[in-house]
Amino acid sequence: MSSLNAPNGGPVDLAAALSTFDALWSPRIVTRVNDYDVRIAKVAGEHVWHVHDDTDEFFLVLDGELHIALRELPAAGADAAAGEVRTERTVTLPRGSVFTVPKGVRHRPSAPSGATLLMFEPTGTPTVGDDHEEVPDHVDATTGHVLDL
Repeated sequence: MSSLNAPNGGPVDLAAALSTFDALWSPRIVTRVNDYDVRIAKVAGEHVWHVHDDTDEFFLVLDGELHIALRELPAAGADAAAGEVRTERTVTLPRGSVFTVPKGVRHRPSAPSGATLLMFEPTGTPTVGDDHEEVPDHVDATTGHVLDL
């Protein structure tokens, strides 16, 4: 598969693509840019606390509202070794907003009223990061599913 564009070689209509699946927290790969996946997802409720050690995670809210809780650890030293949390805050993204979670920051996306998202991540990046809490049944631990157009 060298291209993930529409079957006719044209653009992908995101609204049409989103209508092809109902699964929550189960992203679909709509195209690739170099070695990055462009993924779309429907979300509702909470994801899991997780961290991506080696990559940032980009979110664009297409519809609804996304909350991203962030836990930032102290700088290197005794406190960091103990795993103490320095700060915890939540970023709220309304429709049309973008936010990038920096690599190494533990985070938990949630959407109390539901949302649709576009994400940009290196191909093969797991949705639950490199370290995460137990994954509940409503979260799909995947590297993305190819969109079936």
